[in-house]
Amino acid sequence: MLGITLSGFLSFLGSGMYALGYIANNNLFPETLSSEEEKKYIQMMDAGDEEAKNILIEHNLRLVAHVCKKYSNSNVDQDDLISIGSIGLIKGINSFNAKKNIKLSTYISKCIDNEILMYLRSSKKLNAEVYLEEPIGTDKDNNTITLKEVLENEEKPIDEEIELKLRIKKLYEKIKSILKERERTIIELRFGLNGKEPKTQNEIAKSMGISRSYVSRIETKAIGKLAKELRD
Repeated sequence: MLGITLSGFLSFLGSGMYALGYIANNNLFPETLSSEEEKKYIQMMDAGDEEAKNILIEHNLRLVAHVCKKYSNSNVDQDDLISIGSIGLIKGINSFNAKKNIKLSTYISKCIDNEILMYLRSSKKLNAEVYLEEPIGTDKDNNTITLKEVLENEEKPIDEEIELKLRIKKLYEKIKSILKERERTIIELRFGLNGKEPKTQNEIAKSMGISRSYVSRIETKAIGKLAKELRD
């Protein structure tokens, strides 16, 4: 996923995104749940069952792929579109309210659409904005201020800052200890870790001399390992 931060990557791993293992090959998408099954898992999710929530996410990944087809001409890599759409799916599952008498598929389709549109609008806006290092004004001492300095100076509550640093430290420890060298390289390149620029699967495949589908399989396996370790 393009432009993801370290905190974003941690959320990515902890929010059920390990279900993205299915996107490497459309044939691996789980079948859609029946009405009775869907109703059962929604009730279980509402009762606090996390596994039921994950099942609802996994069995609606076909819907993500279907919605993403509408944006095939957006000049965004298809894998990135599906990743972004999957975030919308997870948000939709998390916020769904069965009492509002709306079909789950209708609701989450809108959430997937909204997430992709929000990303596309943000990308368009960013392309028109100044670079982070360009000056945007001066302080009271007439020193030049850049957008980067403003963003870096935004303060967070100290407890949130400490918690984030601990989680980031743990993430890097797990990446180093449980991933094989190729898995580690692909994760670092894909999500822009260790100061690297985030890259698409196609870009990584070209730089490593392997196929995009192979990159996708390695990425999926590595994410699964990290998600399991962090959940445990």
